[in-house]
Amino acid sequence: MTSVVSDTAEAVDLCPELSLYLKPISRITVSVALPHLKTPGKSISNWEVMERLKGMVHPETFSSLRISKSSMDFLRFEGEVENRSAVKRSLAKLEGKSIKLSGFTDVLKIRAVEHKTDFPTRHDWDSFFRDAKDMNETVPGERPDTIHLEGLPCKWFSAKDGAPDRPSEAVLRTVFQRFGKIRNVDIPMLDPYREEMTGKNFNTFSFGGHLNFEGFVQYQDHTGFVRAMDSLRGMKLMFKGDDGKAVACSIKVTFDTTKHLSESSLKKRQQERVKLQELEKQREEQKRREKEEEERRREDERRQREQEEEEKERRREEKVRKREQKLKEKEEKKTQKKLKKQQEEEQKKLQLKISTEERKLLLAQRNLESIRLIAELLSRAKRLKEQQQQERRRLEERRQLQEEELRRVEAEKERTLELQRKERQLRDKLLGNLLKKSTSADAVHLDLQICATQTESLRKEPREATKQEKRKESDADGGRREHRRSRRRRSRTHSRSRSRSRSRRRSHHRSRRH
Repeated sequence: MTSVVSDTAEAVDLCPELSLYLKPISRITVSVALPHLKTPGKSISNWEVMERLKGMVHPETFSSLRISKSSMDFLRFEGEVENRSAVKRSLAKLEGKSIKLSGFTDVLKIRAVEHKTDFPTRHDWDSFFRDAKDMNETVPGERPDTIHLEGLPCKWFSAKDGAPDRPSEAVLRTVFQRFGKIRNVDIPMLDPYREEMTGKNFNTFSFGGHLNFEGFVQYQDHTGFVRAMDSLRGMKLMFKGDDGKAVACSIKVTFDTTKHLSESSLKKRQQERVKLQELEKQREEQKRREKEEEERRREDERRQREQEEEEKERRREEKVRKREQKLKEKEEKKTQKKLKKQQEEEQKKLQLKISTEERKLLLAQRNLESIRLIAELLSRAKRLKEQQQQERRRLEERRQLQEEELRRVEAEKERTLELQRKERQLRDKLLGNLLKKSTSADAVHLDLQICATQTESLRKEPREATKQEKRKESDADGGRREHRRSRRRRSRTHSRSRSRSRSRRRSHHRSRRH
């Protein structure tokens, strides 16, 4: 886990040429006793407790503060400050103090102590190598002379002209040879066969996402080993960049208990490496043969595919040819059908045009006939109007004749009345004469007969005039009725009626003349 370092006063030189330093670990362990929660569903906020702890150590600050253990009874935090003096000041502000959280009546007791690092001591490695039965203190690698380092950043130990994610054994040797002469170093991740030999992955990532590695450093004598272990105890690795910013990371340092760099282990790994190399060569040869076989098989498959493709192409061409032939035939049929349809449509259009023209001609003929009929009707109406006018003139003439006849009748009547008056006067005169002269009876009788005859003739003349007038009026009424019927009949009936009316008029005139 890496963290930014703002105070580098306590840093110790490890390899200034590579900007690597050792910085003391300044950590404290804070335990907060939790009260018994009586209300169900109610809990204590870890974030609130952390904020209260940060506020209590102010103006000191925690570069990192995390929960290392949590239970129903207590919360344990691990906090890291900038330097050792800040540890004492922070412990003085936290030890024995109490905090009160919102929503809780009970106070929380705080206990703070300095964090003890899990680092092996001289007694640990002396007792281990003394009690180990498979170790020989006279053989390098089977005695306390090798340190095991874990969590080293690859970027800090990479060569200047190398990849930043590939550490260098030379750089590792340069960094740790200040504690004594180094016999051998080993970085397992640089061996491509190591993972296959041990079944372990040597590439690890830190919290910040940087690639870390593990390494082994073997000193020639015990003194260098002891000096390195004492120097690395309670320390973390720090890198200072060219811009002056420093970054520190925690590393795990232990003594080697697996005889990793002993002669037997080196020979064993070398033998396994040779075996793996042979196996790799066999695998490569097998892969090469498999590849050649695969290539031959692919070539055969390619040839077979080509043949199949050719056969498919031939079939496809044949199919396309047949399809084209069918399409061509279908197109011809379609063209013929279309041509036939076009001919039928043209024939239909022609028939329709002919029928249209015939209809137009028929309509024209009908129009002409209508015009002729209208002209005929108009002419007939004109003739009828002329006839009506002639009839009106005739009626007017007849009326005039009737008026003249009436005047004549009136005149006859007056004449008859005058004759009757004269007759009375003559009768009176004759009677007077008869009485005066006393003529004979025969002469008187004869005169009386003559007078009676004249009187009878005078009486008959008005009656005949009245009968003739009534006959004329009835003839005029019959002509008018006949005229109305003639207007509703056809032309032949009209002509007949006119002929009959003419005959009647002729007869009437004849009768009148008679």
